[in-house]
Amino acid sequence: MMGKPIKTGHGHRLKIGLALGSGSARGLAHLGVIRALEDAGIEVDFIAGTSMGALIGAIHAAGKLDELETTFQAFDWKKTVSFFDVVLPKSGLLDGAKVSELVREHIHANVIEALPKAFAAVATDIVSGEEVVIRSGDVIEAVRASISVPGIFTPVRSNGRILVDGGLTNPVPVSAARAMGAEFVIAVDLNHQIVAGKNLKPLLNRGKANSEVSNAADTFSRWMGDCLLSMKDTKQKLLGENDPVSAQLRKWISPEPLPSIFEVLLASINIMETRITESRLGIDKPDLIIRPPLGEFRFLEFGRAEEIIAIGYKCAREQLKLLK
Repeated sequence: MMGKPIKTGHGHRLKIGLALGSGSARGLAHLGVIRALEDAGIEVDFIAGTSMGALIGAIHAAGKLDELETTFQAFDWKKTVSFFDVVLPKSGLLDGAKVSELVREHIHANVIEALPKAFAAVATDIVSGEEVVIRSGDVIEAVRASISVPGIFTPVRSNGRILVDGGLTNPVPVSAARAMGAEFVIAVDLNHQIVAGKNLKPLLNRGKANSEVSNAADTFSRWMGDCLLSMKDTKQKLLGENDPVSAQLRKWISPEPLPSIFEVLLASINIMETRITESRLGIDKPDLIIRPPLGEFRFLEFGRAEEIIAIGYKCAREQLKLLK
């Protein structure tokens, strides 16, 4: 059943801003949230997104959300892994070109200004530490910068800056939505349940469950090791020697009871973004906040798209009932 636009007591239709937070695979909940807003008849005027929120926000601004949802519902762990293009570590493990291709398939506009809805992507200048809100220019580059998780994706050079994930400075970009002209901001925070014992719990319980995708991050870590082993002459040159470097490399790609470096890095980023989110939302208060319970979902669990989307939809519907 369609609802009515959000209005003031004088009948003025408020301009609605949507602030989509970071969250990797948990960001698929944004698809459910947006669907719930549409079902309630709430028209969004401005979209600001950080990291995965920027990716989904850009495609929503382009009016291509249905196609994106269909794409992600077809993901399994093998499809997820195929999207990550490993490079020899320099400034990041992954190049991100395949993620850019995914966005390009769904956005038929070269620049942000050409999108049907106003859109902004939030990134971070890794040199100055400043938050960078991108509201014009190449839309693919803006999304690519916003999703560049430090140490995982290589940074993006843009207008003399070196940009990485916006989650380092503004994980839920309420302030960016207000700066665009929003009078009523709906924020979607995906990170509030991922710490407090849940961050590394699946890693500590490794071995107790043996499902095909019980640990997507672990799958990725082992896959990276396989990539190293499959490189021409890598096994003989890097693993067959007796020098300390080769010994350390052999240890690094072998199964360990402790979390891998990849998992430790992501868990650390989760903790950081959760704390920053708490701080920023205390200052930049949204008018309505939606917090889907997603603590059980891991960084790369795109294969659970239907579950995540459904949780986002249900949570948004419940919060929208609070609107008078």
